[in-house]
Amino acid sequence: MNPCTSLAAGTVREAALAARSAADRLAATTGAERDAALTAIAARLTARVTDVLAANEKDLTAARADGLPDAVLDRLTLGAEQIEALAAMVRDLADRPDPIGEVVHGSVMPSGLDVRQVRTPIGVVGMIYEGRPNVTVDAGVLCLKSGNAALLRGSSTARHTNTALIEAMREGLADASLPPDALQAVPGTTHASVRELMSLTGLVDVLIPRGGHRLIQTTVRESAVPVIETGVGNCHVYVDEHADVDMALAILLNAKTQRPSVCNAAESLLVHAAVAPAFLPRALAALADRGVTVHGDERVRAHDAAVVPVTDEDWGREYLSLDIAAAVVDSLDAAVNHIRLYGSGHTEAIVTDSQAAARRFVAALDTAVVAVNASTRLADGAELGLGTELGISTQKLHARGPMGLAALTTTKYVLTGDGHIRGASAPPATPGLSCDDLAEPHPGGPGPARGA
Repeated sequence: MNPCTSLAAGTVREAALAARSAADRLAATTGAERDAALTAIAARLTARVTDVLAANEKDLTAARADGLPDAVLDRLTLGAEQIEALAAMVRDLADRPDPIGEVVHGSVMPSGLDVRQVRTPIGVVGMIYEGRPNVTVDAGVLCLKSGNAALLRGSSTARHTNTALIEAMREGLADASLPPDALQAVPGTTHASVRELMSLTGLVDVLIPRGGHRLIQTTVRESAVPVIETGVGNCHVYVDEHADVDMALAILLNAKTQRPSVCNAAESLLVHAAVAPAFLPRALAALADRGVTVHGDERVRAHDAAVVPVTDEDWGREYLSLDIAAAVVDSLDAAVNHIRLYGSGHTEAIVTDSQAAARRFVAALDTAVVAVNASTRLADGAELGLGTELGISTQKLHARGPMGLAALTTTKYVLTGDGHIRGASAPPATPGLSCDDLAEPHPGGPGPARGA
């Protein structure tokens, strides 16, 4: 290992200072240079599969000894195929268009002043997340592709795995002659280091917490650095009175059982009373066959004595396991009111053949993603054509929904004139610079030269 790529001891502030310097250097790079670094990172991940697997086994051994639940172990586990899939994701990201310099909006004013709003990096992005080491790679490469430096603070349960992954990515940066400090682990293993990261306004531009409700809310409450809030997923599947029963069953089983430990898995089922006799017996039997415990109200339990009585706490839970809360409702409005009361603003799904019902459901729910006749599991950046993602934002400012490359950019306005001043009539038309003269070629249209 190259000593310059090793993870430095240092303080959190020193790491942030190094990240700020790296971000300034990244701002002067081209998309091609960053893509070359991504390709090098993919190669390093592939080359270091054995090291990463050994590190992951250390974390899994400790987690099992601590008696951590299966859902935590599932999120923590990285196999050889998953590491290769991460490397393939990084190569795919390198092939995607460069978001930096993309023209979001452009116009020429009556005076002849050329106005363009263009994408630019945020700067230094801090990521605080729980025991999912794949997030280490996702966050690191998304930040790099969008011209940002990343400070990564994973949980102690994945410490060895995260260290091995970050070392591999830093080696890739060095291979491509980009600053390794563009991707760093936040020093320290205590909450004090997280609190210090939250205090570094001016050095860290934004924090993104990803994990459980407690982690997210603690970051939102205590951080002096601006936060993009990702949300927990108490996602609902509502089976409308006009639903195709076969379709509803397939969607429910996929939403609940395809991978129950993730935030876009369904945690609650609502069934219209008119379709409950046809749907619930089949659904409850199919869920039982998949090992799902149903926590149901009395109207659900009437169809199967094996259903566990639901509690008030169950309605708002993000189980992240093979459990689901279930209720029979008398109308679409009742379903919407239930979701408004207990939902987390993440993803809600309706199964219906009625366009009117679908429109009402979509309009009535203020949530990041609404799915019509589709599984909640599709609320994912890769599934929606965004590539990999940092998480699902449930807030309303800056970013909402699956957070891909665009969510890691801000914008600036580039004004190009020919002696234009405020309060004067338009200058005479003479040849001069245009925004195109300042631009690098960009797939989404011309963008400004960096530093313009």
